[in-house]
Amino acid sequence: MTAEPRSKMVILGVGDDGTAGLTEAARRVLAEADHVLGAPSALGLVGEIAARKEVLEPEMPAALEQVRAAMSSRRPVLVCGGDPLFYGVARYVCDRLGKDGFEVVPHVSSMQLAFARVKESWEDAYLASLSDRPLATVVDRIRTAEKAGLFPDERHTPAEVARALLGQGIDYFRAYVCENLGSPDERVTQAELPELAAMEFSPLNVLILVREPGRPDRAAGGEGGRRLFGNPDDAFAQGEPVSGPVTQAEVRAMALAQLDIRPTSVVWDVGAGSGSLAIEAARLATLGAVYAIEPEAAVLALLRRNAEEFGATNVRAVDGRAPEAFADLPDPDAVFIGGLTRQFDPLIEAAFARLRPGGTLAVNVATVEALSSTYLAMKRLGAPARAWNVMIARGVEQMESLRFDAIPPSFLLAATKPAPSRG
Repeated sequence: MTAEPRSKMVILGVGDDGTAGLTEAARRVLAEADHVLGAPSALGLVGEIAARKEVLEPEMPAALEQVRAAMSSRRPVLVCGGDPLFYGVARYVCDRLGKDGFEVVPHVSSMQLAFARVKESWEDAYLASLSDRPLATVVDRIRTAEKAGLFPDERHTPAEVARALLGQGIDYFRAYVCENLGSPDERVTQAELPELAAMEFSPLNVLILVREPGRPDRAAGGEGGRRLFGNPDDAFAQGEPVSGPVTQAEVRAMALAQLDIRPTSVVWDVGAGSGSLAIEAARLATLGAVYAIEPEAAVLALLRRNAEEFGATNVRAVDGRAPEAFADLPDPDAVFIGGLTRQFDPLIEAAFARLRPGGTLAVNVATVEALSSTYLAMKRLGAPARAWNVMIARGVEQMESLRFDAIPPSFLLAATKPAPSRG
């Protein structure tokens, strides 16, 4: 008897022990599937099956389109390691394609196994994946944590994390590295941070940090700490002899607030310059991507340098001129336009046309003439245009007195694309 078509795609979690560790119900899901998608590592865990296997693209927007297409299959399954809702793909696809299209069958996550192996509770731990957020941000959160559980990646190994912590004077954690959990070659290594900084481990590992008793936090040093957004203008390299424009910190903070960036957002920064806004947007869209469009090769190199310095691995530098550069980009949830000297009107129209419903377009201009033309262009979009005259003076100490230096005034405009009405 032929199995009835399933109305939903199953997102199935699999452990390092493969199908042997699955429940009977989960094994039945795989046996009845006709189309199975997943990363190479996840597909390798399910072994030989009758269903057609499809390897997901590493870039999330492309993988999302593969999932969307597979949902037309009779019995599609998306496999991933551990618990799909714990730093897994389930949240991303459900946010994008709607929860009603999926059924989630979880497995024990490797993080849960790791805390069990070292016999520590994890309900009060700071948990993070280093593949989707800057290492500097994670280090600042660890600073005040009692425990931390981290998923390292190829760039941010346990040794690299240890060196980053020690570099900030954070030496009051004991480390446990749990490798190949659930496999025959499983191993747990306990070490002090200076020891860990010189060690190498299997790529499949979980790092747990437990604060030593009675050790107080080590404060972040002065202006050197990285803020989530609103970093000082001089935190972004300008370079010699080339200099890329930087959106002023206060304007950046206002623009990012209007853009309403979520963890899974796709963001376009048009005329990205040195990348200040793109980088801070990336620190908010930790599971998404920021496409920084810049036509000048020398400035683009500076942008890449700043992104690397901030650990903003989800910034995608786009060498091209807008609006032509929009063609190959995924539809955005938020668009920022700034740092340009030519007319904004065609960029505004092209960007707003691609903007997802409910997303916001923000534009920063410096002249009254640009304000007038931009405001009229945004009014033609069919969405209410909001505008601010940004006039900021920064306090500066001089001898024993406080004075205020005005930064160049500018104008910020924003419009949100209406969501389709539910008739």
